[in-house]
Amino acid sequence: MANWHELKEGAENMLHSVTEGWRQIIDRASGALTRYLPGLNREGKDDGEAREIARRSSGWGMLAAEVSETDKKVVVRLEAPGLEADEIDIQVIDNTLIVRGEKRLQREHTDGRYHIMECAYGHFERAIPLPARIAADRAEASYRKGVLRIELPKSDQPTGKVIRVR
Repeated sequence: MANWHELKEGAENMLHSVTEGWRQIIDRASGALTRYLPGLNREGKDDGEAREIARRSSGWGMLAAEVSETDKKVVVRLEAPGLEADEIDIQVIDNTLIVRGEKRLQREHTDGRYHIMECAYGHFERAIPLPARIAADRAEASYRKGVLRIELPKSDQPTGKVIRVR
C-alpha cells in the first residue's frame, strides 16, 4: 500500500511542476506575444498575394522586451527583427509606451510552396507599461540589428508624444 501512495504523491508532484512551469511561461511571454494583422501595405493598396501568405502564416509573433530603470531614465529594449526604422511608430500615452509597426513579407523566392510558416507578417501593436513618469519630449529611439532601444528621461509631469526612430 505504501508504494501506491508514493506513486500517487509522485504523480501529483510532477503534475504540479508541469502546471507551474506552464504558468510561468504564460506569465512571462503573454506580454511579448503580439498579433500581426495582414492587410493593406504602407501605401494603402491591397497586396493580394502578400495578404494570402500573411493570412497563412502564424499571425502571432514575439516582441520580447526589457524595461530597466535608473534614477534619471527608463530604457526599453524591444526585439523587433525584420523591420526598417521608418516602419516603426512610437508613442507615449500616460505611463504606457505604444510601439506600432508593419513587418512586410520577405520572400526568398516566388516559386514552390511553403511547408512551415512560423514568421508573422502585417501590422502590429505592443503596449509596454512604464514604471515611472517620463519626459516624452526628450526621449530618443534607435533601431539596430533588429533591436529597438528607447531612452525615456524621467519627469514629474505626465506627458504624451510621438518619438522619432533614428
